[in-house]
Amino acid sequence: MVAPVLSAARTADLIGPTRGDGPAYQLVADALRLLIADGRIAVGTRLPSERDLTGALGLSRTTVSSAYAVLRDRGYLTSRRGSGSVASLPQGVVRRDTGLHLSPDVPEGTIDLTCAAQRAPAGMTQAAEAAIAASPDYLCGTGYLVDGLPELREVIAAHYSDRGLPTTADEVFVTTGAVVGTAIAARALLSPGDTVLMETPTYPNIFPTLRQLRARIAAVPVEPTGWDVPTMTSTIRASGARAAFLLPDFHNPTGNLMTDEQRALVAKALRQSRTTAIVDETVVELGLDHEGPMPLPFGAHHADTVSIGSASKSHWGGLRIGWIRAPKHLHESLHSARVPLDIGAPVIDQLVLLHLMRASPGITQERRRQLVESRDALAEALRTRCPQLRFVMPRGGLSLWVELPEPVALQVTLAAEDEGLLFASGPRFAAAGGLDRWIRLPYVLSPEELTEAVERLVRALARVADGSAAAHGRRAPHPRGPLVA
Repeated sequence: MVAPVLSAARTADLIGPTRGDGPAYQLVADALRLLIADGRIAVGTRLPSERDLTGALGLSRTTVSSAYAVLRDRGYLTSRRGSGSVASLPQGVVRRDTGLHLSPDVPEGTIDLTCAAQRAPAGMTQAAEAAIAASPDYLCGTGYLVDGLPELREVIAAHYSDRGLPTTADEVFVTTGAVVGTAIAARALLSPGDTVLMETPTYPNIFPTLRQLRARIAAVPVEPTGWDVPTMTSTIRASGARAAFLLPDFHNPTGNLMTDEQRALVAKALRQSRTTAIVDETVVELGLDHEGPMPLPFGAHHADTVSIGSASKSHWGGLRIGWIRAPKHLHESLHSARVPLDIGAPVIDQLVLLHLMRASPGITQERRRQLVESRDALAEALRTRCPQLRFVMPRGGLSLWVELPEPVALQVTLAAEDEGLLFASGPRFAAAGGLDRWIRLPYVLSPEELTEAVERLVRALARVADGSAAAHGRRAPHPRGPLVA
């Protein structure tokens, strides 16, 4: 397999200025080490040759050669025949923590920010009552509606058409949530050992399925400000990926929104490589203060796209209803892959969602206003109480992707747990290791709760900084921690 290639110009941009205290080779080596550890240069990426990077940085060949030598000695570069210098992580470095943890045993008084999801919306009780009233029409059957409730499929299809992707109900089938839908798509498209292209960071609950399939991951970094499309397209062409798992709509966890122009470029590379896109659209309805029309669904740019939707973020996670929108030539393989995992979503829950979607396909204006208030309160508390932390304000989605000054995300996460605050550390979202300077903070609670959460984070950061949390940093996370979603 050909390693993804990072151009010399892009590498120089990522390294930044090379003036400062200490030898220039050490500054270059330290910058590249942090970029690899953070996942901004994905493990497995081929770095530019020493000669090419020398020209891009305007430094001597000796300086760049010495920097690469330092990285090789420390385990951050590996020399491979035919691939040059490839980004790697030292042996013993924790690559990622990707288990799906489910536990209701959150201690009383703990602020839980591990799950980026909202409480049930207003009108849920009325929707449930309407579903029960409509249920007698379905009680004479077995209840196994493998493709889903026809009326709900029609509503979902109409919404895709309204967004700019003409869709009929027979191109949609309903699943038991988006995680199941994504697993179905992965099993339908991938054989053991196939390569899948993934963003890093990315939504973590796809990792167990990829491990079971023994899939190889070609990772492409998503910056806090968005996608590096040239690197992404070159990786698509070089990786030989059978499928690409993408989150272009208010990306979880960064909140980025891919433009139509970017989608078109990525779609062109996917078509040329005959790569099927698996696109997670679970937060597409969560624009907060995005201006102008939304970009077209990714499937409008790339016909060979399997779109995964869900009610969990737009309405309520307790419904456990998702869906797949796919071109008809993929339906047979998708249905075959589905049977071991899911033989039909609950009828009553589908009727509830049908009632809710007829009223509003996404979040209500009131819910949007609440999310904006909570996001702004969290951002202001972080700026005031934790000015050393950095983040880019998202225009949508449900969380802030926050950068720590040092690669201590796991230590901070564990120290925060002792302060009564739960959140997910960056390595959980890493497709190819790193991201240990990042944490995800959802803004799904009230402004008051989020302000208190920041106070607890301040205490956790202080304990890590003064070393009093060192003993906790050496312990492993609880094997049955809370859900990260």
